[in-house]
Amino acid sequence: MLNRRNFLKSGLITGAAGLPLASRLSALDSTPILDAPPVLYAPPILAAKQAGDELRLVELPPRMAPPHPSSEPWQKRVRRVGQTNMTEHDPAVMNIDAWADYWHAAKADIVFVSVTGILAYYPSKVPFHRHGKYLNGRDFFGECAAAARQRGMRVVARMSPDLNWPDALAAHPEWAMRHKDGSVQFSGEEPRLFKTCMFSSYMDDYIPAIIREVNSLYDVDCFYSNGWPPLGSLPDCHCAICSKLPASDTPAYWRAFTDRVLDVWQRYDALAKEKKKDSFFFANSGGNVRGGPNLDQLAKILAWFQADNQGRTQHEPAIWGCSLQGRVCNAVLDGKFAANVTAAYSSSTPGWRNASKNPAEARMWLSQTLASGMVPYFHFVGAENGFDEDRRWQPVGRDYFNWTAQHDAHLTTRRSLANIGVVIGQATQLLYPGPATARSRSYMRETTNGIYDALLRGRFAWDYIHEDRLDLDRLKKYRAVLLPNVAMLSDRQCDQLRAYVQAGGSLMGSFETSLYDENLKPRSDFGLAALFAIGKAADAIGTNGNPYYARIENPPSPHALLNRFTDTNWLPGADNRVPLKPVPDPLLTVVPGFVHYPPELAYPPQSHTTEPAVVLRDSGAGRTAWFAGDIERSYWITGHGDLLRLIHNTIGWLTRDQRILHVDGPGFIEVFAWETAPGYAIHLLNYNTPDAQHGWLQSIEPLGPQQVRLKLPSGVRAKQVDLLRAGTTVPHREEAGALQFTIPSLGEYEVAAITLA
Repeated sequence: MLNRRNFLKSGLITGAAGLPLASRLSALDSTPILDAPPVLYAPPILAAKQAGDELRLVELPPRMAPPHPSSEPWQKRVRRVGQTNMTEHDPAVMNIDAWADYWHAAKADIVFVSVTGILAYYPSKVPFHRHGKYLNGRDFFGECAAAARQRGMRVVARMSPDLNWPDALAAHPEWAMRHKDGSVQFSGEEPRLFKTCMFSSYMDDYIPAIIREVNSLYDVDCFYSNGWPPLGSLPDCHCAICSKLPASDTPAYWRAFTDRVLDVWQRYDALAKEKKKDSFFFANSGGNVRGGPNLDQLAKILAWFQADNQGRTQHEPAIWGCSLQGRVCNAVLDGKFAANVTAAYSSSTPGWRNASKNPAEARMWLSQTLASGMVPYFHFVGAENGFDEDRRWQPVGRDYFNWTAQHDAHLTTRRSLANIGVVIGQATQLLYPGPATARSRSYMRETTNGIYDALLRGRFAWDYIHEDRLDLDRLKKYRAVLLPNVAMLSDRQCDQLRAYVQAGGSLMGSFETSLYDENLKPRSDFGLAALFAIGKAADAIGTNGNPYYARIENPPSPHALLNRFTDTNWLPGADNRVPLKPVPDPLLTVVPGFVHYPPELAYPPQSHTTEPAVVLRDSGAGRTAWFAGDIERSYWITGHGDLLRLIHNTIGWLTRDQRILHVDGPGFIEVFAWETAPGYAIHLLNYNTPDAQHGWLQSIEPLGPQQVRLKLPSGVRAKQVDLLRAGTTVPHREEAGALQFTIPSLGEYEVAAITLA
């Protein structure tokens, strides 16, 4: 953990800045931004010592009023979701009773059953809705839906609007996505199937006809669309309609794309409700930080967030991929329902869609789903040999679901307790190509993984924040907000961040943050230049050999950013930087990069400059820290411990070392803290494995004792602390106003459920 004694001895927290913010509350006024009184929520601070460090716990916020059950939609009562993704062959081989019995035994509340759109699983009369060659006039969908209903499970009618067959193309050439030369875009795996254009009448006529037909024939609870909208990147179509739209991968196209998604989504939702008022339509909604349509706008209209984020891949190898998706959901949903799909099959590349994946990997994805506030959803493809060709996945899902069913109250979240926010920057993630020095579609992925890894290793409690949700009412719960190279920010968003600092919040920014507006138009200077007291001196500089270094200057008193840096005059800088204009008394200055090889020339021609590597500002209310370089990405691609410590020290300085939760113990873990109906739930995910950054899990190394401390709201007392995975109750005590208990050992996952008196 961070050493806080040097920081506290430095005297940096003195006077009004060291008082609880609650003692300085005041409304916003017209005073200069850096002198304005704060209005953030500021719970009392509890100081306690732990292993030689100074621990500063803040009291948890007052508990939320419980929602009235009648005000919540039925899907909020869904706690387990099951799906056997049906193949064309399944009507000939699947044992429907065995399928339904499995999901019922697993205590699934709802199952997905295919009606599709590529192949009909019922005797559809919609033109071009091709019957599978093994259907033979059978109502396979109807039989499956009835079997689920008989066992008390709800039914989702699953569709796929993204592909269709040559007869449909011949009759409706306007339905196809086109290349620049006008040729049809076909599936890369099955060349008979063409890709359908979401802007065409295929989405206006064909898919609505299927929804109406299914509604007229069956009793289903809702409709789902697989394969649409596209996630993680924007479609590139040159059909007659799309050729009139802005170019793909531009902000203007993204807005048009989002508008079309919202329009189609709402029309399909109205069709779903024609039969039952509590029915609804939903579609693919995952894509983690990149998403597809604008996630803030989508969240306002959806009833079910379907995170189709099924497992690690070679492009997304980090172990926390599902947790990351859950944090994104929490950033935009305001408590709406979210489920994340865990593939029971081999979701790698190459992948075996009909073979089970490693059980430890599947369990970790399910555990991350729960820990991050989503509902677990288990998914396999096909039912060859009845339901028995590969049976290894079945006990994994059944046993896990049965465990969750014992603890639904503790596993159902109300709100996150985090006091640090990280701005997603969805527009940046989706559209920003990286700096001119390092054009790469993986650039922001590396940046995201860098800050994610750093926050986990510091065991911070943190949330994601969408850049379109930066109003003060949302930000005021956070002691600090981080901007990891959020390159695209509008003037309004910059104003909102200024208001946050004016209200007493603290900010960290880096590299090209705010250097582009919402249209990806470069600014001559940072949009947040005045707030951070910085100025752009030149365009981005990359690395050719040795990256730049950060020279430690001699501050008049010890500074928290330099904690535990000894026996060195310089630190690693970053791979890329935007040079800044000189500032008074910089803590770190730039030593420009130089030759890496040959070693005879590996020395700095210019060892001292006035160019700042970091700019710090302490107004007595909010604090700001700006890094000239892409420190988060550089940490990820190098793993350099100095960069990690610098990020940790900076967050500690920004937050004045205030934490809502302290978890002390060995190993690499991810921590979530939630308010629940019975009390609180602290989730610990164990990433202590050589497979953490390259799937899949073979095993997890158990960890030793984890000591947990938090300060409950005034007047709230703990009755009991249960470890839900271990199935035990552990002793707890209150010492110096803090609830304290120890988790004796940590396997793959543990949930400490705190029941209140």
